[in-house]
Amino acid sequence: MRPSLIFTLFLCLLLAIDGALFVDGLSRRKGEDATLAQLEVVTGALGLTDLAVATEARYTRHPAVSDPVAPFMDHPGAIEHFPTGAFWLPPPR
Repeated sequence: MRPSLIFTLFLCLLLAIDGALFVDGLSRRKGEDATLAQLEVVTGALGLTDLAVATEARYTRHPAVSDPVAPFMDHPGAIEHFPTGAFWLPPPR
């Protein structure tokens, strides 16, 4: 088999996988829209500003309501104690 044919078949396989993932993403988005509408009703009824993402540490709950110095209250070079601390990227400078 010629290398160009193998490369073409490989590209076709990647395009098929990409198309399948795209269709799956579209179907999941419809389900997430319904969930988002339910969450808006819950937060409005309970009078919450945001739903908590995690409850294990106060600086991992939500970036909009967390204290910017909370991760450094123990020690700036300390190892992360909670796994959800890896959810948030550092702020852009």
